[in-house]
Amino acid sequence: MLIDTIKKENLLALKNKDENKRAILSVIINKYMILGYEAKAKNIELTDADLLNIMKKTIKELEEERKSYSEANREDKVKDITYQMDVVSSYLPKMMSEEEIKAVILSLSDRSIPTVMKHFKQNYNGMCDMGLVNKVLKSL
Repeated sequence: MLIDTIKKENLLALKNKDENKRAILSVIINKYMILGYEAKAKNIELTDADLLNIMKKTIKELEEERKSYSEANREDKVKDITYQMDVVSSYLPKMMSEEEIKAVILSLSDRSIPTVMKHFKQNYNGMCDMGLVNKVLKSL
């Protein structure tokens, strides 16, 4: 699973004294563990898709933080946060392009919005932007 890779990278960052990388990977691991406790209480098992969602939310939070530091002229912090965003992004799968999304939509027999969105959520979760799927679907 992806979480195991992240845990190994976190230990490696600790050994290499890479504080920025270690800090952001620790945040991801902690969020995953918290979600795991909540899921365990509901008898649900976490998947890599759950971890990908955590990482995407973390990137959004980092973007907001970077914007705040940029407005405050704290370029040292902006640089650190940009590095952390790059670290987290390196674990995310390649996102599908508009052409790839269009090809999948055209291969479906039922192209109604609920059916298409459900298909992408089940089969391509974390690999495509659902807003882009909706936009491509409406343009067909």
